[in-house]
Amino acid sequence: MYSAVIDELIEGFERLPGIGHKSAERIAFYILESMSADDAERMAGSIVKAKNSVRLCDVCQNLTDTSPCPICGAPKRDRSVICVVEGPEDVAAIENTHEYNGLYHVLHGALSPMDGVGPDDIKINELLLRLADGEAKEIILATNPTVNGTATAVYISKLLAPFGVKVTRIAHGIPIGSDIEFADKITIVKALESRQIMT
Repeated sequence: MYSAVIDELIEGFERLPGIGHKSAERIAFYILESMSADDAERMAGSIVKAKNSVRLCDVCQNLTDTSPCPICGAPKRDRSVICVVEGPEDVAAIENTHEYNGLYHVLHGALSPMDGVGPDDIKINELLLRLADGEAKEIILATNPTVNGTATAVYISKLLAPFGVKVTRIAHGIPIGSDIEFADKITIVKALESRQIMT
């Protein structure tokens, strides 16, 4: 329908999560018709720069361009509490509440045997290594309230039993089947406040 270059641009945007064909077309045409060449170049440069410089924090496994990341490196954070989440977007959602002052651990996924995702495919071992120094007293399991997220929380809670740390799970103030990143601030705050010990 369009020239090969435009088709390639549209197809590139369609590969992004949550972007269908119509949205991809709108984005592509906005860039081509309304964005200046300088702005488009800056945007492309930002993508390349981020892709080349962002890596995983050596401590929490969050995306960062410095290690440790700003959260792990902040001296005023409560180091006795680690909130375990599935992805970096969940860290951002919780941080936006301004109510949590502990540390994080990013798993980069959830257990999903049907999709071939096992314990070695996400950052569980890195979490266990963090507990060796005995500084952490509570682990908040804030995986998404989905089948896979819940299964991951149960699996991790069993692994943590020998460490003698308090293991809590965020309350289900977040709707079942949804993702933390899409919850509003009040829902996230209530879910954190109502967390319960896992048995």
